[in-house]
Amino acid sequence: MNRLADSASTYLRQHADNPVDWWPWGPEAFAAAAERDVPVLVSIGYAACHWCHVMAAESFSDAAVAAYLNANFVAVKVDREEHPDVDAMYMAATQALTGEGGWPMTVFTDADGRCFYAGTYFPPRPVAGRPSFGQLLVAVQEAWAQRRSELETTAQSLATSLGRAQALNRDLIGQLSVTGEPTTATGSLLRPGVLAEAVEALAATEDTEHGGFGGAPKFPGSPLLSFLARYASTGARGDDAAAVETAEDLLARTLTAMASSALYDQLDGGFARYSVTADWSLPHFEKMLYDNAQLLQVYLQWSRLGARHRHEGYLGARIATETGEWMIRELGLPDGGFASSLDADTELAGDHFEGLTYVWTPAQLAEVVGDDAQDVAVLMNVGTGPQPTEYGWPLHPRLELNREEWALFEGVRPALRRARRARPQPGRDEKVVAGWNGMAIAALSEASLALDRPDFAAAAVAAAEHLWRVHVHETDGALVLHRMSAAGTVRVGEGQLEDYAHCVTGFLTLFSATGDERWYERATRLLDTALDRFVVAGSLQDVPAGREGAASGPAALAGEAPVDPLDDAVPSGTAALALACTLASAYSGSIEHRSVAEQLIGYVGRLATQAPQVVGAGLAAATVLLAGPTQIAVVGQDSVMRSALRKVAAVHPAPALVLAVGDGTTSARASRVPLLRGRPTGPGGVARAYVCRAMVCDLPVGTEAQLRAQLDR
Repeated sequence: MNRLADSASTYLRQHADNPVDWWPWGPEAFAAAAERDVPVLVSIGYAACHWCHVMAAESFSDAAVAAYLNANFVAVKVDREEHPDVDAMYMAATQALTGEGGWPMTVFTDADGRCFYAGTYFPPRPVAGRPSFGQLLVAVQEAWAQRRSELETTAQSLATSLGRAQALNRDLIGQLSVTGEPTTATGSLLRPGVLAEAVEALAATEDTEHGGFGGAPKFPGSPLLSFLARYASTGARGDDAAAVETAEDLLARTLTAMASSALYDQLDGGFARYSVTADWSLPHFEKMLYDNAQLLQVYLQWSRLGARHRHEGYLGARIATETGEWMIRELGLPDGGFASSLDADTELAGDHFEGLTYVWTPAQLAEVVGDDAQDVAVLMNVGTGPQPTEYGWPLHPRLELNREEWALFEGVRPALRRARRARPQPGRDEKVVAGWNGMAIAALSEASLALDRPDFAAAAVAAAEHLWRVHVHETDGALVLHRMSAAGTVRVGEGQLEDYAHCVTGFLTLFSATGDERWYERATRLLDTALDRFVVAGSLQDVPAGREGAASGPAALAGEAPVDPLDDAVPSGTAALALACTLASAYSGSIEHRSVAEQLIGYVGRLATQAPQVVGAGLAAATVLLAGPTQIAVVGQDSVMRSALRKVAAVHPAPALVLAVGDGTTSARASRVPLLRGRPTGPGGVARAYVCRAMVCDLPVGTEAQLRAQLDR
C-alpha cells in the first residue's frame, strides 16, 4: 500500500503511483522496520529535482525492483523541503561516507534511523563502476542477513562521528549564552575589521573571468551576495574604505555576469537554481522561490548603489523588477501564498525532458522572428559551439552588448516570449513553505516602495495574510507557526527556526511598506514566540522545544537538534534570527533583542576569513547590526509630501533601513510602534521625517532635500 497520495508534499505525491510501498517520514515506518527486522531505505529529494524524476522513472517505477524492495526493506520517501533537518542529518552522513552529496539521496539505515550506507543517484544498469539500484538492494540485503554486526558497527561509528560534528557546530557558535542580557558594547563579539577581512578573503576566490566565486557547478550564493551588497552600502570611509570598494566591485561583476547570462531567464525573468558551467551558460533549469526572493533584494540594493554607477543602477532595477513580476506571475497562488518552485523538467506524454521549455535552435528562432533570427542567434549564443542540451541552446547573451544589439533583442523579445509560453510548461510545486514566503514578503515589500510598484505590496500582503490565516495557530495566547501547507491546509508540524525568523522579517518589512501596524504587532509576537521556542537552556537550536511532527522519526533521531550556523542556499536560521532581532530592536528600542542579535553573530568571526562563503548571511546580519540600522519615522496626513519623503527613504542605499510611516493622529501616544511615538507632524498635519541612528535622532525635516542630506551624512 503506497501511503503518499494524500500528502501535502508535491514531491511525495509524484511517487504515489510507484509500485514501491512507500511510507512518509515518521516513527511508524521505523516501527514497521523493527517489527519486520529489515533495513530502511530513506530516499530524499524534492519536486523540482531532475535526477529525482529520472530515478523514479528508471527504478521506482520498475515492478521487479519494487517487489524486491517491498519484500526486503521498509521504504521511506522524504521531501527535503518539508523536512530540512532530516535532509541535513542524512546529507552529513552521505558526505561522510562518500565524500559527495546531492539529490536524489539514497540512504540505508537500521530501525533506529542510524545510517550504515548512503549514496545519491543509482542507475538502472551498472555504469562506470557504479552498481545499478537493483544490485545495490541485493548487496545491502545480503549484508544485512549475513554481516549484520559489521553494519551495526558502521552505523554506530558514523552516529558517533556525526555527534562530534554537532559538538563542533556548538563550538563554532561559541557556546554563547542567548539570554538577551546587554553585552559590554555594540557588536563587541566581533573583532574590529573582521568584515573587511571577509571581503578580502572573498576577492581571492573570485572567478575573475566569469564572475562569481568558485567553479562549476556555480551557484549564485545569495546569502553571500547579500553581505557584499550591504557592506558596499556602508560607504567608502575610514580604514575600511578599500574593502568597501572591493565589495562593490565584486558585487558589480558578479551581478552583471549573472544578469547577462543563461542563469537569468532573458525572456520571462527569474533565476535558475545554479549553472552547470562556470561561465553561467547552461543553467540547471529549476527555479526556486527562495533563490529569487533573495536575489530580488540583492539586485534592488545594487540599484540603490547605482547613484554612483548609472548603468548598474538601471540594470539592478530592471532585474529586480522582472524578478518580482516573475515571482508573482509564475509562483503566486490563488489563495495568496507563493509556490515553492518550478520544475527543471517539462513533462510530455509521461516523460520528463530537462530544459525543454527554455531552449532554442536556430530553426526555432527563424520560425518566430524571421529575418532577424541570425542576428538574434549570434547575440544569444544559439547555435554557437556544441549543443549543450539534447533539445537546443538556452539564451545566453554575449557580455558587453551595445545599445543597438540590446534594442534588437528587446524588439523580438515579446514574440519569443509568446512562442515559449505556447510550449508545454514545467510543473509547479505548489506547497507553501512559511520561511520562503517570509523571504518573498520582505523582498516584494521592499521593492514596492523603491520601484513604485503597489502591485508588489499587494502580493506581499496577500501572502502574509495567507501565512497568518493558514500557518499561524493560536491556543491560549500561544502562537505556533507551521512550516508547510498545501491547498490551504497545514499538514506537517511546527516550523523551524528559519521559518519563524524569515516571517518576522517579512512582516516587519511589510509594515514599512504599508504602514499597517498589524504586521508590526504580528512580527513582534512571532519573534517572542521564536525566542521562547528555540532558546533552550540558554542555547539556540534549529527545531523548537517540545516539537510535534516537524521531524518526528525514530527515537535515536528525535532528540535535541543543535543549531547549524552555516548557510545553504538559504541563510542559516541563526543569521536569520539575528537579522530579525536587529530590525525588531530598531523599531522598538529593545535592548534585549539587540543583545540577542549581538550574541548570535559572534560565530561569524571564526569563519569570516577561512570560509566566508558559508557564513554570508551571518556577515550580512553583522553588517546591519554594526551599521545601525538607520531608523526613519515619517508622519503626517496622507499627502504628496509624505509619499515623497517615504520614497527618499526607500531608495537610500543604507546597509539596512527601518521605515515607519504614520498619519500623525496617533503617533504621539497610541501607536503600537515605538519608533512612531512622540513624532509630531508639522503645523496642520504637514509631513515630517525623523532620522535616528543608534537611538539618537536628528531634528525633523520636511523636504526631500533635507531628508537626503541627513541620510547621506
